[in-house]
Amino acid sequence: MTRQTEPSAGQHMSAEVASQPKIFADLVARRGEIAEIAAQVSARRPRFALLAARGSSDHAALYAKYLIEVLLQLPAGLVSPSTTTLYGAQPDLTDVLMISVSQSGGSPDLLEVTESARARGALTVAVTNTPDSPLNNAAELSVDVGAGPELAVAATKTYSATLLALYLLIDAVRGGTAEHAASLGELAQQTLDESASAVQEAVQRFRFVDRVLTTGRGYSSATAAEAALKLAETSYLSARSYSGADLLHGPVAAVDAETGVLAITSAGKGGTAMSEVLDVIHSRGADVFAVGSAASRVSAALRIPVAETAEEVAPILEVLPIQRLALGLSLARGGDPDSPRGLNKVTKTR
Repeated sequence: MTRQTEPSAGQHMSAEVASQPKIFADLVARRGEIAEIAAQVSARRPRFALLAARGSSDHAALYAKYLIEVLLQLPAGLVSPSTTTLYGAQPDLTDVLMISVSQSGGSPDLLEVTESARARGALTVAVTNTPDSPLNNAAELSVDVGAGPELAVAATKTYSATLLALYLLIDAVRGGTAEHAASLGELAQQTLDESASAVQEAVQRFRFVDRVLTTGRGYSSATAAEAALKLAETSYLSARSYSGADLLHGPVAAVDAETGVLAITSAGKGGTAMSEVLDVIHSRGADVFAVGSAASRVSAALRIPVAETAEEVAPILEVLPIQRLALGLSLARGGDPDSPRGLNKVTKTR
């Protein structure tokens, strides 16, 4: 029988999820200072981009990788910090842009990677929620996410604000005006309001599921990865994330009527590419929950709506109902998402 949670359980995570519309509006209002950083990046004309991150920030970095490759037409890759910290690799990074993403800016491995990259010729940019962090001091340039202190262990507002900060930076590097981000504060509130009932239904249907698969394509691959992490760390579910393209290459064999599938399907090329994938998954009897602005257009048992935007900013909104789902599931299963067992707010690795 599910044990009862304390009345205060999840209060920090709940408040932080609800605070995101204002954080988005405030961050967009600070676009000018981010554009100044972007101008310095543009002036250096990088030939390649690398991104260093851990945990939720790694998913934000995956989103940035898509932005860089699509919007800037630059090759981009995710760094394996251990190649530097454990194996001592010292590649030539002349004319390379290195973006280090960390909510706390306190991870020793990211600090070492950033210091090493700068010494080897990279233009280093720290994107953090802690302006006076060691990582900010190590990097040549820095962008303040501006989400304010986050008390819940599970990252919510810092994750989404990091996505938006990365978008504003990369959009400005290409010479954009952030037009697609201008109304994200209002759209975030709309998404939270309009998805609430569907999220509650999803909580009840996922409450006793032990195995969850999350999937998406394109920009939404980052949201699928973050969804799996949130469900695992708050509700202790066995959650795995796969690209929709990879799912049909083998993992689909493990999908059956006992599998919960969370599919990210927003309007755009990535969401369109998910239609065939979800037809296959749905035919295997899996309980498919579609989240996104194109959720009504795919095979699913339940659809969680998200306000429609340009595809390149969709992940900033897609993750909001997923955070609410993780919160609700944790509470329904007797947990406290503010303090998941065995986890700390800052994880220090090397």
